[in-house]
Amino acid sequence: MNYLHWNEKTLTDFSEREVTTMYNQGFVFTRIGKGIMHQTRSVRIDLSKFELSSENRRILKKTEGVEISATDLPLREEYNWSLGKLAKDFYDTKFEPGIMSAQKIKELLTNKDKSNFNTLLCYRYMVSGQAGSAESPASRYTIYGITSDTDKVDPNKIGADKPTNNPTGFAISYQNTSILHYSYPFYDLKTTPKDMGLGMMIRAIQYAKDSKLKYIYLGSFQRPNDTYKLQFEGLEWFDGGPDGSEKWRTDIDSLKKT
Repeated sequence: MNYLHWNEKTLTDFSEREVTTMYNQGFVFTRIGKGIMHQTRSVRIDLSKFELSSENRRILKKTEGVEISATDLPLREEYNWSLGKLAKDFYDTKFEPGIMSAQKIKELLTNKDKSNFNTLLCYRYMVSGQAGSAESPASRYTIYGITSDTDKVDPNKIGADKPTNNPTGFAISYQNTSILHYSYPFYDLKTTPKDMGLGMMIRAIQYAKDSKLKYIYLGSFQRPNDTYKLQFEGLEWFDGGPDGSEKWRTDIDSLKKT
C-alpha cells in the first residue's frame, strides 16, 4: 500500500525538541526504518480545544468497559509471539493480507535500533465487577506479552465469544512531554465491541489531554474512509500546498475536498 507523502527525511537527532519540531512541520515517524519521517497531510488535535462531543460520548458508551494504560517500549522479555499474530490477523482482516507482518510488529515493539516508537497503548475490555474490586483481589499475569496488575483471567478465553479483562487492543505510538502520535492500532476482532477502533482512538485523545500534552497526532488523511478522524474538536490538518506553502489549517470542508 502506497502512503501519501511529498517529502522524506531521516532524523539523527532524537531529542524531544527536534522530534516535536519535525511533527510541527508535517512530518510523522514511519515503520520503514529508524529515523525515517514522511511529510504528509498530517492530522492532529489541539488538546487545549478538545472537548467530547455527543457523538464521542455515544461511542464511549457503546464501548463501555474498555480501559487504557501505557507501557514503555521497547518490550524485552515481556514480548510474546501471540502479540505479533494478533496484529497480523487484524491487518489481514481489516485491510489486506500482507500489509503488516508479525515480524514487523515484533521489530517495532522490541528493537529500539530499528523502531521509532516508544509507547504501547494497551486496552482492556474489563469484565464488570472484577478488576480492582474488594471481592476479587488483583493478581499479576501476562497475556499477549504484556504483564499487568489486574484480575487473573484464563488466557484460553482470549478469542472466545465473551469479553474478558485481558488486554485485547493495542496502539504502537510515540510520546514525549508535548505530543502523542497514535499509530498502528490493532485489537482482537473476536472479543471486542463493534466500535472498538474508534473507542480506542477517543480514549487515546482523552489520555493525551489528561497527560497535559499539547497535541495528539492521528496519522494522515489520504483515503475517503479516513473521515472518521475529522469529528473531533480542535482538529487541524497540514497542507503542503501546490504552491509550496506549508501550514496547519482548521477548515475541514477544504480537507474533505482534497
